Amino acid sequence: MNIGFILSNAIVLACIYGTLAIGISITWSSLGLINLAYGVVFAAAGFGAWVFAQHVSEFAPLVLAAGILTGAVGGVIVCALAFIPIHDKPNFTVRGLIATLAINLIGTQSLLYFFGPRSKSLPEIFGTGKLHLGSMVLTADKIGNVVTSILLLVVVLRWMQSSRRGLEIRAMMMNPHAAAIVGIGVRRTGFSVMAITGGLAGLAAVLLSQTYYISPFSGLLPMIKGVSIALCGGLGSVRGAVIAALVLGLNEALTSVVLGGQDVLITQFALIIIILLFRPRGIAGILDRAREA
Repeated sequence: MNIGFILSNAIVLACIYGTLAIGISITWSSLGLINLAYGVVFAAAGFGAWVFAQHVSEFAPLVLAAGILTGAVGGVIVCALAFIPIHDKPNFTVRGLIATLAINLIGTQSLLYFFGPRSKSLPEIFGTGKLHLGSMVLTADKIGNVVTSILLLVVVLRWMQSSRRGLEIRAMMMNPHAAAIVGIGVRRTGFSVMAITGGLAGLAAVLLSQTYYISPFSGLLPMIKGVSIALCGGLGSVRGAVIAALVLGLNEALTSVVLGGQDVLITQFALIIIILLFRPRGIAGILDRAREA
């Protein structure tokens, strides 16, 4: 068993899926919305990057920027359709869940209509080089995936700690009712949150498409894994999402080598059930406890 290969794959998967899970956690903790439209935002961002690479430029930073921008636009559209009209209505959590699921289904069929069922592939934006560290071989796409996802997450989290709009989002995450009382606009903040988290989904789409292909249904499995990681880490906890991403990324890499890729979801959900039996709020789920207090 090649331990280096397993660890490198686990880190890459943790970075990509963790990016999605952090976006889901931020959306839930600030807006109270579990966004099931991440699947179509993910797929649309992949197609946006593909169209840009085909017709404009294959320059890596620009392709990444095109995917992130497409994801951000998708997030804003989801906010306008599924958050703004119903955020102050009764049973918003359930209504939002149904609305984002409907957007995901309609959007997926729209992508299927415009781009067809054939999968598309992005160019190797990080090159084809390799780095040997002992028995571990790191390809350019793995290094690029890890460095890019960590760098963007650091930038986003730093922005949330230092900018006015970022502080407003953090206030919404801590206590949305108190934030509204002191004059923080829920609608304005909602668009910012959805644009940022949509951009994170766009980044994950471009990075994951370096290994897999882009198709109208390519966002379904990443969305399931992102929601699973967010639930396992504890909705609302960025730290928990990072820990859960590392644990489930290692599980996926190990399962793929030992049992095969067809058993990944089985072992992943078995592990999630075990974690939630011992930690019902997730690994670091403190949001609900704080609100109950």
